[in-house]
Amino acid sequence: MAPEIYEATETDAAQWDGFVRAQSDATGYHEWGWRRVFKRALGHESFYLAAREQGRIAGVLPLVHVKSPIFGRSLTSLAFLNYGGLLATSEAASTALVQAARELAARLRCQHVELRHKARQVPALPCRQHKVAMILRLEPSLWDRLDRKVRNQVRKAQKSGLTVCEGDRELLPEFYSVFARNMRDLGTPVYSSRLFAEVLATFPDRARLRVVRLGAKAVAAGLTFRTGRTVEVPWASSIRDFNSMCPNHLLYWSAIESAMQQGCNAFDFGRSTPNEGTYKFKEQWGAEAVPLYWEYVLAEGTALPNLGPSNPRFHLMIEAWKKLPLKVATTLGPHVVRGIP
Repeated sequence: MAPEIYEATETDAAQWDGFVRAQSDATGYHEWGWRRVFKRALGHESFYLAAREQGRIAGVLPLVHVKSPIFGRSLTSLAFLNYGGLLATSEAASTALVQAARELAARLRCQHVELRHKARQVPALPCRQHKVAMILRLEPSLWDRLDRKVRNQVRKAQKSGLTVCEGDRELLPEFYSVFARNMRDLGTPVYSSRLFAEVLATFPDRARLRVVRLGAKAVAAGLTFRTGRTVEVPWASSIRDFNSMCPNHLLYWSAIESAMQQGCNAFDFGRSTPNEGTYKFKEQWGAEAVPLYWEYVLAEGTALPNLGPSNPRFHLMIEAWKKLPLKVATTLGPHVVRGIP
C-alpha cells in the first residue's frame, strides 16, 4: 500500500518532533519550531508534508514557500537555513513526498523545489554541490591541536582588551548592530532583528547569543544553536574596522569552549563555498569540509537556480548595496532578504 501523504498542522507538532528526534540523520532544522519562526518573523507560509505508513509517520518534508517579485516563487527545505530536506524511513515514503512536493510546486506556480541535504537522497534529481559544511571534532586536547597561528590570534584578541559574554535576548541589540553593519559592508540585505528574537524565544535552551566587546562597543557577535551533541553557528559577524584585533577568533574560541563544557563532540561552523574567505577562516581551525547536496525538483523548462553572490547578475546590486547608508540598508534589508531563500 502506498504511503498516505498529508499536510501536518499544529496539532501534529508533537508527533512530528517525536519522529524527527528518532532519526539519526535528522537536523535541528527539521523540528516543528522552525515553522513558527518562519511565520512569525518572515511571514512565510510553510507546508510541512508527512508520509504515514500503517498509521505511523514514515517520513517528513518541511517546505517554506517564498514569493519574490525579483527571484520568483520557490519551495525550499529549508529556506534561510543550512540544512533540511527529506527525512524518511522508507524509499516509498521518500518517493511519495518528492511527488507531493512536485505537485504542490506546480499548484503554487513555483519554478523549483530546493532540498538541502547532507547526503544524496534522490539520485534521479538534478543536484548542485557548491557548498560544504565545516565540522570540527571536539576533544579535550583541542587547544593543543589548533594551528599555532590560530592560538596566537586568540591570545592577541585577549591581550587587545577584547572581552566576550554569552546571553539571551538582552544581547540582541548589540548582536544586531554588528550583524546589520557587516551585512551592509558585504553588500547583502540584512534580516529583521525579529528573526533572531523568534529563534531565541522558540529555542530558549538551545539558542544563545555571544558578543565580543572592546570596552562598551560590540565588535563581533554570533548566534549558536545546539542540537544533541553538536553546536552550530548559523549567524556570526564582525566589524571589519577591528579585524586587526582578531575579534572573530575570540568569538569562535569562546563558543567552542562552551560547546566542550556542555559535553558536545562536534562544532559546526556552518556552510561555506570552498576556497572562499569564510572557508579558509574555518579551515584554519582544523574543521573538515563535508560535502552538501542540494537536490532540485524543477518546473518544466527551468534551469538550476543560483541566487548566491557568485552569480554575476547580482554583482552590480551587491556593489550598490555596500554604498547605502547603514540606516537605509537596515531599513530596506528585511523587505528584500525575505525573498532570498
